[in-house]
Amino acid sequence: MSVASELAKGGDKVTLIGSGEPSEGTPYKFLHSGALPRGLFERFPKLPTLRNETAYEELTFLPGFLWQYNPSDYDITVACSYPFVQWALRRPSGGERPAHIFVTQNGDWPVHSNKSEYRFFSCDGVICINPDYYETARSLWRAALIPNGVAVDHFTPGPGDRAKFGLPEGKRLVLMVSALIASKRVDEGIRAIAQLPDVHLVCAGDGPERAAIDRLAAELLPGRFTRLTAAPADMPLLYRSCDAFLHLSLDESFGNVFVEALACGLPVVAEDWERTRWIVGDDQFLCNTRDQNALAEQIEQSLAPGEAHAEIGRERAQQFSWANVATQYRDFFEQVIAARRSSAD
Repeated sequence: MSVASELAKGGDKVTLIGSGEPSEGTPYKFLHSGALPRGLFERFPKLPTLRNETAYEELTFLPGFLWQYNPSDYDITVACSYPFVQWALRRPSGGERPAHIFVTQNGDWPVHSNKSEYRFFSCDGVICINPDYYETARSLWRAALIPNGVAVDHFTPGPGDRAKFGLPEGKRLVLMVSALIASKRVDEGIRAIAQLPDVHLVCAGDGPERAAIDRLAAELLPGRFTRLTAAPADMPLLYRSCDAFLHLSLDESFGNVFVEALACGLPVVAEDWERTRWIVGDDQFLCNTRDQNALAEQIEQSLAPGEAHAEIGRERAQQFSWANVATQYRDFFEQVIAARRSSAD
């Protein structure tokens, strides 16, 4: 998707062009551009610029996007996908092309790589969603370190509803919210939970590894595994229905799910590395997750940390509220626009 903003034309006016459905009560204008779901492309050939199902999905988004997007309507554009939407935003136009900001939501390799299609990357500013990306980008582009925002007023503590999701009562539940792809290491979560006989693993997500995950869970966690999908509006309730949160990716750009879990009061178990600590702080259950025994031990410890620990997590989550993050975005937009105008004078 792409966000286009009119910051210098009578106030803040934001347009979102996306493939989802509009939401009520939003402070922005929504334009719909359909896309074929990435699941349709899981068995498609891996080609340059079309190396995975996500790239195919983005390509199908492009025709509708080009129909909706008029460069002269905007002062600045923002996108986190590359290459197709970014190329469309940077294409020559009859008038002045708006300034463009790239967000490293899906990785930072377009920002610094000179290989393949990444040689053609360009922008007027980069928003880096973690400190590692910022250290790389700051010497190459105008850059800002701004984390992802999370609706912490939506993800809040409260009672759960296990029956709604078909989850067992009277069991300790560990939740994984993850795409079923190899890099998310859901299989390692299954192996770790298998060492804890009275723990039930809940996995909310889907993806090309679903069959392999189901087979492994049937073998190692018979009767102790639930895989489901939940509507976005139901995700806070799902978090609140579980006792701890587990996320095992070793290359997560940011991980909104960490903040969502913290905001709902769940303890977090994850890989112990600098980027994770930057998000969750020093009070969560971090370890070398490639050590199965250490991982199982941290999961066990996370299941009874107490209310005081939950409050620490909730306070940490407030740093990533949209109120804080939106202010940082707006400040950077103004810097980029001012720099561009200055260079044009």
